[in-house]
Amino acid sequence: MKNILLGKTNIKVSRVGMGVLPIGPNQRALEIDEGAAVIRYALEQGINFLDTAQYYKTYPYIRTALKNTGLEPVICSKSLYGDYSSMDNAIEEARRNLDRDVIDIFLLHEVRTGQFEERQGAWECLNDAKAKGKIRAMGVSTHNIDVTEKMAGVCECDVVFPLINYAGLGIRNRFAPGTPEDMINAIGKCHKAGKGIFSMKAFGGGNLTGTYQKALDYVFSKPEIDSVMIGFGSLKDIDDCMSYVNGDMPKDYNPDISLKRMRIEQSDCEGCGSCIKACQSEAVFYNERGLAEIREDRCLTCGYCAAACPVRAVIMY
Repeated sequence: MKNILLGKTNIKVSRVGMGVLPIGPNQRALEIDEGAAVIRYALEQGINFLDTAQYYKTYPYIRTALKNTGLEPVICSKSLYGDYSSMDNAIEEARRNLDRDVIDIFLLHEVRTGQFEERQGAWECLNDAKAKGKIRAMGVSTHNIDVTEKMAGVCECDVVFPLINYAGLGIRNRFAPGTPEDMINAIGKCHKAGKGIFSMKAFGGGNLTGTYQKALDYVFSKPEIDSVMIGFGSLKDIDDCMSYVNGDMPKDYNPDISLKRMRIEQSDCEGCGSCIKACQSEAVFYNERGLAEIREDRCLTCGYCAAACPVRAVIMY
């Protein structure tokens, strides 16, 4: 697979990256060796770009996958913390648990409207870590159009990791839903400013897997996007993606999603009730923690709840 430069970072990445969230404890909870085998398989197919995060708890999978292989993929991690000390600890945690002196890319994780200003302590820490050679590039991940657009004018920002898919699932513009067209416009401004761009949620948290090729056609057709990060949870997921990238996939192919189920990621849910209101089958309910859950025996997998969720907590796998 051809590697390309990520903006002006001098970091070369594959056109497809692997998001490791699906193999970890927050989703499929694979055993370490099983999850590591998925990562290793992706790397063997020519994917050299891995995305993880402090809260994913997937560092052991990556470290195990790379042990005794000589492989050195580009690794991006990120942290939700906003203060200097906590971000410093997050960087050291990644360096220690990944057994790496230098983390290629480190981000402020999921920056929402107004949070970039609130997390300036963490941003300063990233800047210092880059100056000390602990990280090579810094930036933000975000679901927000306004945050993406703001990054075009932030000189210290090397890369932006925005959410984009053809259906607009999960895209926000300040405190309201946003459109794919507006997000692409914001991404374009960042790209023009020399920021490296790698995108997330091409399948909208799995909800667009039933239109597999349409979803990938959309993101891969955008020249503003350098690399597309896709969450892989199995070898089959990787085989499907490589078939698409290599041009071997039959035009009428879509993966079998008959066994997939709607789920609500508890670490992301904020208990706002939007999904409950959107579900006409009354399959979504509040659990004892005040967070939303889905009754599988009532769920029709229509995806209305996913479209209504403002924080992309409703996923399908």
